[in-house]
Amino acid sequence: MEGYRWKTAVVTLSDKGYRREREDKSAPLIQELLSAEDYDVAAKILLPDEQVMIERELIRLCDEEHMDLILTTGGTGFAERDCTPEATLCVADRNAPGIADAMRYFSLQITPRAMLGRGVSVIRGKTLIVNLPGSPKAVRENLSFILPSLGHGLGILTGRESECAALAQRHGKA
Repeated sequence: MEGYRWKTAVVTLSDKGYRREREDKSAPLIQELLSAEDYDVAAKILLPDEQVMIERELIRLCDEEHMDLILTTGGTGFAERDCTPEATLCVADRNAPGIADAMRYFSLQITPRAMLGRGVSVIRGKTLIVNLPGSPKAVRENLSFILPSLGHGLGILTGRESECAALAQRHGKA
């Protein structure tokens, strides 16, 4: 939506990052990619791989901070402590699987390991939550792929845009 900047939170999930044993390179990259588009990163949060903490923070960001978009990074793999998808699903009102499916499909063109990604995309209230992988390379690839479509989806979700078919029908193009 031209002129509107989507209120966005970036949440990094990493035990090592939380303990300051590893530098978080994905969140700054997400912020860089979003700054070139219509997104305002209003919050950057770093949490350990603790499902209850993740759920509480996602709920707070949606219900109290009224974020339009939350992008998580990390915690979507097969490691025992990777619980980002489970935490995200627990706070969801509705599933939005097409985004996560599209990211996996796109990533499979680059690496067969994309099939191991467990990230999800959901809606809570008027907020879209998308799980991105943890590696900066995968973040760049996935976010660059979905960004061109996110604005329209957010416009529909928040009521700032009308649906394509309804708009086309009003203009006699349906």
